[in-house]
Amino acid sequence: MLIGLALLCCNSLAHADEAAPLERGTAILEPFALRELDKGPFGLGRMLATGSDATLTSATLFALPAMQPIRKALDAEFDRYVEKHRTTLPNESIGVGTSYAFQLFDRAVLDAPDTRFVLAGVVNRMDRAFVDPDHCGEVRLLYRLTRTTPPEAKGGELASPRLPMTLNIVLKARSDEQARSNAPSCADIAKRWLATSDLQLTGPELAARLVAPDGPLALIRPENIHRIETNLQIAHAPKSDVRDFRTDYMMKVFDYQSASGTFEEAVLEDQVDRDRLLADAALAREFKAWLLDPVHLGELDRGTAVIPDKFLAKVAVAPTPVGFVNSDLLPAYGLVQGDSSGPAPLFTQADVVGALEQAAAQGVRLQNIQTVAGFERRLNDSSCGGCHQTRGIGGFHFPGVDWMAEKPSNTVVVPGSPHFFGDQVRRRDILTALAEGRTPDFSRGFASRPQLRGSDELAGTVYNDGWRNRARSPACGLRQER
Repeated sequence: MLIGLALLCCNSLAHADEAAPLERGTAILEPFALRELDKGPFGLGRMLATGSDATLTSATLFALPAMQPIRKALDAEFDRYVEKHRTTLPNESIGVGTSYAFQLFDRAVLDAPDTRFVLAGVVNRMDRAFVDPDHCGEVRLLYRLTRTTPPEAKGGELASPRLPMTLNIVLKARSDEQARSNAPSCADIAKRWLATSDLQLTGPELAARLVAPDGPLALIRPENIHRIETNLQIAHAPKSDVRDFRTDYMMKVFDYQSASGTFEEAVLEDQVDRDRLLADAALAREFKAWLLDPVHLGELDRGTAVIPDKFLAKVAVAPTPVGFVNSDLLPAYGLVQGDSSGPAPLFTQADVVGALEQAAAQGVRLQNIQTVAGFERRLNDSSCGGCHQTRGIGGFHFPGVDWMAEKPSNTVVVPGSPHFFGDQVRRRDILTALAEGRTPDFSRGFASRPQLRGSDELAGTVYNDGWRNRARSPACGLRQER
């Protein structure tokens, strides 16, 4: 299953050319500090308020009453995935192990006493404050599923203990109580994060500074938890005589319900339920009217649209690599164009052109969507699955820092995709605006590359308008999957 992770031959690719790390002030990636935070207040058991300081194994984690709905929903999605595979690809076997054409994620590791989720990164997402301004956006704790007993060495090299699943605890940047009192303010929180930009500390010293009373992580407590997001490599198909290499990733979201104290299945933000829209004419008409409204079209263009839940799906399965070839592997396939033998597309060329003209007539200035093709691209890449198919590493935008590696400060596994690092400039720009009391520009470009506002800082780095410059280092094997 680890084939889904891209091991890069270029050491420390993320910081190869920059004088200062791109993620400064916006993310915490220092391996030894993450190790201290995982042992301390940000171990998964402490964040889930289990009442115990003991390390949570995967088996213990999913036995918690709060987590049982997550495990139940994951099992149901596995069953649906296998059933769909057997219906659509009856001649290609599927199961756990290398003897199968499609090699399934082994769910047994979720019940194992020797696996656990390890803190692999802390990411500031106050750039999402447009979704929830009262709580100043989000902070995310990303945990990577890892074996606690090292696997056997193969060919003299120690295999990575990490497994292809991440668990993302999404927290409100400030709690409900803090939001009611407006203390601290969004500006205060942004300043705390930006103040870490110039820190030269590592390990325990950096961890202590981050959790100090005036540090950015002092505000992050279990009561801030909003939801849990899961992402796992559900199946992998090696290249064969009948198909090219393919790996499928499954994503789900679970909102925290304070009344029951459990995480319950929820819709994925902006993941349009394509199949349901194509099957329900009334729902499709409603969605079409909503999205082509000039205000909402402008929000889609800027990347700030919040699509109503009624149009959204509760799971996304993102195959990689996909590229931009029109096929049913793309989340919006069939909505703008599709197979002539299938249902008529929801959005015709005349619909989109008319909406663009109406938006222009009403003074809505569009930055990204100028054509029907641009509309379709935006509809794809604004979804969870579509963004996931854009320049990820092994299907994850953030595989995370491997501080359990033999030499974590010299690891060859890049913690984030080019999109992740290229977007840090935009996120820091938003933090700076919040800190200075200005109205932030929350817009973002297409998922495949950063906006021009980051071009000066990205110039001269390994990121060339968001893309890896292969000509400079042709031996580096970063897969273009998204």
